Amino acid sequence: MKRLPLSPVFIAVSFATAALAEDAAIETIEVKGSYIEGYGAHDASGASKLDLSILEIPQSVSVITAAQVNDFQLNSINQVLDTATGVHVERIETDRTYYTARGFNISNFQVDGVGLPLTRDNNHGEMDTAIYERVEVIRGANGIMTGVGNPSATVNFIRKRPGAHNSLDSTVTLGSWNSQRLELDGTYHLTDTLAARAVVVEQRNESYLDRYDKDKAAYYLFLQQQIGENSTLSLSHSINDSQTDSVIWGANPLYYTDGTATDFDQAINTSADWSYWNIRQSDTVLELKHYFANDWQLRATYSHKSTNEDTELFYVYGTPERETGLGLTGYASEYDNDDKHNLFDMFLTGGFSLWGQEHEFVVGINHSTMDFAETSLYDYENGFPAMPSLLNWDGITDLNGNTIAPVYDDGLTGSDVEREQRAVYFSTRLHLSEQFTALLGGRQNDWQVTGDSYGASQNTDDDEFIPYLGLVYDVTDNTMVYASYTETFLGQTELDINNQPLKPITGESKELGIKSQLFSDKLIASFAWFDVVQNNVAVTDPATADLPPTEQRYIGVEGISSDGFEFEIAGEVLPGLQTSLGYTSYGIEGDEQVKAYTPEKLFKVAATYSLPQVEGLIIGANYRWQDDISRIQGVVADGFDNAGQTIVTRQDAYGVLDLMLRYEVNEQLAVTLNANNVADEKYLNSLYWAQGYYGAPANYSATLTYKL
Repeated sequence: MKRLPLSPVFIAVSFATAALAEDAAIETIEVKGSYIEGYGAHDASGASKLDLSILEIPQSVSVITAAQVNDFQLNSINQVLDTATGVHVERIETDRTYYTARGFNISNFQVDGVGLPLTRDNNHGEMDTAIYERVEVIRGANGIMTGVGNPSATVNFIRKRPGAHNSLDSTVTLGSWNSQRLELDGTYHLTDTLAARAVVVEQRNESYLDRYDKDKAAYYLFLQQQIGENSTLSLSHSINDSQTDSVIWGANPLYYTDGTATDFDQAINTSADWSYWNIRQSDTVLELKHYFANDWQLRATYSHKSTNEDTELFYVYGTPERETGLGLTGYASEYDNDDKHNLFDMFLTGGFSLWGQEHEFVVGINHSTMDFAETSLYDYENGFPAMPSLLNWDGITDLNGNTIAPVYDDGLTGSDVEREQRAVYFSTRLHLSEQFTALLGGRQNDWQVTGDSYGASQNTDDDEFIPYLGLVYDVTDNTMVYASYTETFLGQTELDINNQPLKPITGESKELGIKSQLFSDKLIASFAWFDVVQNNVAVTDPATADLPPTEQRYIGVEGISSDGFEFEIAGEVLPGLQTSLGYTSYGIEGDEQVKAYTPEKLFKVAATYSLPQVEGLIIGANYRWQDDISRIQGVVADGFDNAGQTIVTRQDAYGVLDLMLRYEVNEQLAVTLNANNVADEKYLNSLYWAQGYYGAPANYSATLTYKL
């Protein structure tokens, strides 16, 4: 892909284009939604299809607003979710990430309420946030909206749509490690009934990691056509393109042969100089909305998503000797992936009268397909060199000084899998009294998977009904208490002793909470207690434990459970003070390894303050903290004085502090300075796997924003 030049000429042309645009409101186009000022959001569309405020939703909900994203330059999905209450971002590699909440992987990611679980519960590459207005996180199982997945959370990205006026925002950022970013975001009304929103992002940066660098781009176009007085048709297309060199696949070894912990420099990178991971993601969405005379609404959405991955990767494994650093081996792999999603969702929503009260109702259908084909090739003859010490690794020569140049013609394997989901769902909010409401719903899911993945059959066929129940009681006009129960399920491919696939893993989520609007409704505070469990998780049948892996069979047992509480406030605490603060504490039972490597206490706070003494000056801080984690790595081998001793990798509790300062010269021009990890905290990103790498040291950036 040809990159757009990051040059003053390009910026000047963009400004000139905007200057020629008419700066006038087009009253005939109906713009749905509202601008969220500051860190306080009052609505979240991802929890149900009903028009409910956050206060009325009987689940824990966080919203990361555009203001918070812009203040702290949260330009990737990983950075956004770093700030979300209860969410832990597991950066296992530079370009592969898992996300967890309440002890379970987050697999459900949606765009405007429509989506499928991630292919393998993880995200590849770095999705840019520039095309989104905000990000919603609905914690717990979200049975009505998703059904398939884990009882952890659902992340819903709300896309930008045309504004009421012609506009163009231009942002230029320069930062540490030669980071350069250009972002253009504009609305233009082509006619009285046709409007467009476009976003262009180009970013280039090197890294604190040796040899690692990344170019990424995002392109987005949203067209909205008013059809008569009651219908709106929109068509959008987005592209996320990520091109990474010297990508980490695997990560650093965490202990030496004598069992002591490694302590590398933060810049250590196990990758080869020639390795890369290129990812191109595109999403086309067609949406029709129609408003009936009785205030009922019909919305139909079709989305086609595709992902293409092209890689050459280098994996380092083994345990180094403490004195020499020797003992590591590397191998190369070529990995390609083509992933296609087709999603159709249609629902009807509106109100009705019964028992002297007004109620809301939603009924909808959903049909989704996902096809993915993966291939992996290796170089068994030349691609497994003995590695020098990582302290001397230049990314290209092995222990004997020979240049590594793999040829991929061995061990062809991969996946060819098709998934299909058909669902019918409904929900209704019944006003049982002036103060008491019940949210009832359910989703009938038909889930089918066919194909093979790396030699293992993926065939499964499940049909499950997922119920939902939520109760809300208004204690006062601004305070409510709630209780909710919902479920999820996951199909399994493991076979039982009768060679039949196991029944799905079922997840349950129970939650009790209280929410309140404070300070003239400018801030929402919430507290929730939750209890989450997964059942029928596959484990090896003891009767087949001594058989070869291909002949072993499985039984379903009670799985992982967690229970705990969350506290969150978001909004304006005092005049000029915007805050988003969340604390999560829970305990995991049923899997000691998951319990050890998952932080069970998370604290996150972001705040900005407009200084009244200096008009236009805003200062802020963003802080995230987690408690200690660990991972058992085995035992020390014979030949050492401590042979047989258990090897445990530990990451002590740590916090990362970011600071920001912005000066708004006038309504059009602003300058922002950001300092990340200002205390230069050294920490391992994750112990989700037996390997890991360090987070970024202190770094800085300056951003210039100009609005027309």
